[in-house]
Amino acid sequence: MRTVSIGIMAYNEEANIGALLSALIEQELSSVKLLEIVVVASGCTDNTEKIVRKYSQREDKIKLLVQEKREGKASAINLFLRQAKGDIIVLESADTLPKDKALENLLKPFLDEKIGAVGACVIPVNSSSSFMGFYVQLFWRLHHRIALLYPKCGEMVAFRNVLPSIAYNTATDETWIIAVLSQMGYRIGYAKDALVLNKGPESLSELASQRRRHLAGYIHLKKELNFKPKTMDNLLVLRLLPSCIKFNLKEIVFTLGVIILEVSARILANYDWYIKKRNPYIWEMAKSTKSQIKPQINTD
Repeated sequence: MRTVSIGIMAYNEEANIGALLSALIEQELSSVKLLEIVVVASGCTDNTEKIVRKYSQREDKIKLLVQEKREGKASAINLFLRQAKGDIIVLESADTLPKDKALENLLKPFLDEKIGAVGACVIPVNSSSSFMGFYVQLFWRLHHRIALLYPKCGEMVAFRNVLPSIAYNTATDETWIIAVLSQMGYRIGYAKDALVLNKGPESLSELASQRRRHLAGYIHLKKELNFKPKTMDNLLVLRLLPSCIKFNLKEIVFTLGVIILEVSARILANYDWYIKKRNPYIWEMAKSTKSQIKPQINTD
């Protein structure tokens, strides 16, 4: 039976970390054995460490690693990878919540020895009634459509334990992982039935900052590994866009706003990389995303 190590990189995640640990422990697994759930707490100033320690006293699979200073998410991942024992590694964002059977469904594709990594299907809980919620919903609907054609990874990703580390200065860790595994000859899978709930930013400044950072990370990825994710294929995105929106006045106006914001973020990401010579692999927390995720799917 294959074994699994789950890694959660956390910075001030007291609102959701308990619910996430509970959801992971309660996952039903038949084809794999869960060895450990490791939380790497990086420079936390809230109750994250205290909550994880409390859970670890009740469940010996849960472990806590502490980085006294924030060094970037990739640094925390590398700390986890150095001690992970499982045949398969799962990375899950601390501000998400897996649905029932998400973990089992995520790991099924590894029965194929040619599969190197598998991404889950991200379901945002934001309501699409506001522009911010519409952006987040549209963003992940597009990601889903693209992943059905060209598998990609997001907030919850599983991969074979064949990578001793990733680049310490990548701002796009999941994409870096699939780029390296693809170059190693592995195929990438997409588990559309592995559902993980996520909350996107609720303020325009946080959303713009998040996209600017991701896009700068993609420039770094292209420069270092000559890899460009399919979500950056403008023609593909425009071809799939009509299937992701309703053709009423509100959604048309909102969609135009999304396009303007995305173009602006790309300009700023290029400015950061080529003019400011700045690689934002250590970033400010988007506070509006850090509430507890409720265990239901928003069907907006």
